[in-house]
Amino acid sequence: MRCITLTPVISQTIKCRAAVAWEAAKPLTIEDIEVAPPQAHEVRIKILYTGVCHTDYYTLSGKDSEGVFPVIFGHEGGGVVESVGEHVTNVAPGDHVIPLYTAECRECKFCKSGKTNLCGKVRATQGRGLMPDETSRFTCKGQQLFHYMGCSTFSEYTGTYSSFPVPKDLVRPVLNDCIISFSLPVKSPVVADVSVVKINPKAKLDSAALLGCGITTGFGAATRTAKVEEGSTVGRRECGCVGFGLVAIFGMGGVGLSVAQGARLNKASRIIAIDTNPKKEKLSREMGATDFVNPLDHSNTPIQQVLIDMTDGGLDYTFDCTGNVQVMRAALEACHKGWGQSIIIGVAAAGQEISTRPFQLVTGRVWKGSAFGGVKGRTELPGLVEDYMEGKIKIDELITHRFNLDDINLAFDAMHGGDCIRSVISFQ
Repeated sequence: MRCITLTPVISQTIKCRAAVAWEAAKPLTIEDIEVAPPQAHEVRIKILYTGVCHTDYYTLSGKDSEGVFPVIFGHEGGGVVESVGEHVTNVAPGDHVIPLYTAECRECKFCKSGKTNLCGKVRATQGRGLMPDETSRFTCKGQQLFHYMGCSTFSEYTGTYSSFPVPKDLVRPVLNDCIISFSLPVKSPVVADVSVVKINPKAKLDSAALLGCGITTGFGAATRTAKVEEGSTVGRRECGCVGFGLVAIFGMGGVGLSVAQGARLNKASRIIAIDTNPKKEKLSREMGATDFVNPLDHSNTPIQQVLIDMTDGGLDYTFDCTGNVQVMRAALEACHKGWGQSIIIGVAAAGQEISTRPFQLVTGRVWKGSAFGGVKGRTELPGLVEDYMEGKIKIDELITHRFNLDDINLAFDAMHGGDCIRSVISFQ
């Protein structure tokens, strides 16, 4: 038996500012709110920076069937641990962290399967805007506010869940001068972090925060979900050899540009960026695209046929980053017969369905989905932060707009302006 000592941290309710969505399809308002102390297995974080994601806008629009109000949005943030509840061991006050909307408990059947980065530990309550104990840590003017995706990074302070409880039959507490000792078998974990990950404190938090969603979602879709392989365009045309390096990306926002980076890192031979906004071409090429196609320039030909003609039969990998179900179909049908994979990343509106002729699938094309790029947040995100610091992943170049909290609605406006890739809100 081994004795593990935990020192509880006593903290108080914090008053701070947050951007609150009182109802759907209305501007956010800056309010003074109260953030309750972290309970057991929870972490309270001082948010320093947050990105503004299309998913935030999607829920704010009222189209999200899981949307609940009033709520504090935001799920792409970075900050410093302010305090922790009992039984939290893997993060401590002062640690630089990224909240995770895709948890990783390492104990549920999803985590243990080795087949997915999805986690079932907190999904039921997170989807209802609550902490695992079915309550909220946020109040404003005496009214409860809901959490969002387990993160709520549009608040100066937020709470997230850190770990699952220690099994009761393994715990024998001994109180001694406010120190609680738990005796457990050597092979049994004390707690496991679930929805927050510690990162290198030397990383720029304003950029690293974006790894909390969009950058990781795109980069991981290429490197982990699709596992883009190195290939030769020439080999396919002239030698009859099969090359697996032909990639097409539909939608060149922050996610699509990150797909391009992942495909480039995996040495794809050709990366075709597709967007109706010609302003996206320059940055697309800087992130790794070899070609840029504007569907509006081919109004008389379906985009899938344009791509098939460009690539001698179709793509090895296509990625939809638009959330448009018609584009999802085009992306699949642009794949090469026999082996092409199409990865769906974009979030379609509630009730939308995808369709294609079964023949497209019978002849070997594969439709796959990807959440958070297939990345396990606790295990893999620190490594992506290191990749950013080493220059393997470009993030700074994707930040086109910066705002303070008071101007957060301008960030939502900028999102639809055509020249915004990613906005960062500073709480500094």
